[in-house]
Amino acid sequence: MAQFSRVKSWVMAGVLLSSISGQLVQAADSAITDPYLQGFAAYAKENTLLGASVNAYVSDVQKVEQQAGYIGKILTLPKPTQVADGVYTIVGSLIWHTPENFGLNNNLSWVEFADGVFVFNAGPNPAVAASFHHIIKQYTNKPVKWVAVENSQGHAYLGASYWYDVGVRNFYSNARANADFDNGFEQIKASWSRRVGEEITLGARNISDKFTEFDDKLVVDVGAGEVIEFLNFGPGHTPGSTLAYIPSRNLLFTGDVAYNTRSLAFFSYTNTAYWIDTFKAMRDAMPKDVIVVPGHGAPTDMATISRDTLGYLEFLHAEVKKKMAAGESEAEMELIDQSAYKDRPVFEQTHRQNAVHVYRELSGGDLGDDVE
Repeated sequence: MAQFSRVKSWVMAGVLLSSISGQLVQAADSAITDPYLQGFAAYAKENTLLGASVNAYVSDVQKVEQQAGYIGKILTLPKPTQVADGVYTIVGSLIWHTPENFGLNNNLSWVEFADGVFVFNAGPNPAVAASFHHIIKQYTNKPVKWVAVENSQGHAYLGASYWYDVGVRNFYSNARANADFDNGFEQIKASWSRRVGEEITLGARNISDKFTEFDDKLVVDVGAGEVIEFLNFGPGHTPGSTLAYIPSRNLLFTGDVAYNTRSLAFFSYTNTAYWIDTFKAMRDAMPKDVIVVPGHGAPTDMATISRDTLGYLEFLHAEVKKKMAAGESEAEMELIDQSAYKDRPVFEQTHRQNAVHVYRELSGGDLGDDVE
């Protein structure tokens, strides 16, 4: 009888522990994004005797995953391009974000300073961020100390939690961009997960509260007499942007204010009239011979991005205004001859919509409600 009583006590204790830990896991279920751990969490709910142990295991693995930033396959990324001494950029795919390019369709860059490494753009997911970090370590043993993101879009921002998990504490973003990412995080993450892959995206967390924000300009001392100037010249491709200028290197990271070669893409939040003004303000503030790393395309110079970005914006505005002055309709904007730009990547997917976007912008039409 005593033996039965002890067994009963063990069972009751197991049930109680399972119930308590089951409630904890249920409350944290939304935070478990790893399919492997989701399976264990589900098993813990169903098993009254082993639930507490299984839940403890889930909690321990989550802690290890977060400390590592990313546990999984190192992805094969494009080979870095050397821009200058100690300056490299990985030029992302010039098409849309897809499973094949892991969402890397913008540029990821780093600069080696005396006291550490600066990274421009966090990456589109923790997997790409970790793989990018793996490459950086092949070039320098200095730690990454500073990370900035060009705007609120997923390919710039969703990898940020990886960098925080591996110890980076200096993050920088324009205030509007940071707010837009924070407000749209769940939609941005869901969209990129669908387009690129859940396995490499779902581990991303919102760490917008860890960023140092600025409105127009922030100067950060990175040691040995060098500084990074974080700049925002106004809205355009996105409402908020972060550019990074390093005077000692005569080097400018433009983010999506400037493209090289690739067709421009307009979203509902894009204001092309402001973009023209913003680009001119950036151009006028920089030395004419500044080295440029654009948001899309290979490192280049100010003349090239002025032709490829500002030139296209001014051309399209002029052509749309001509048709509007002639009383032509929105549908006729798609007929604007943009063949001079036909060799640019994603031209077929963008040029008609770009013309319609400018028309709606100038006529006060509905631009939609994108979250990217």
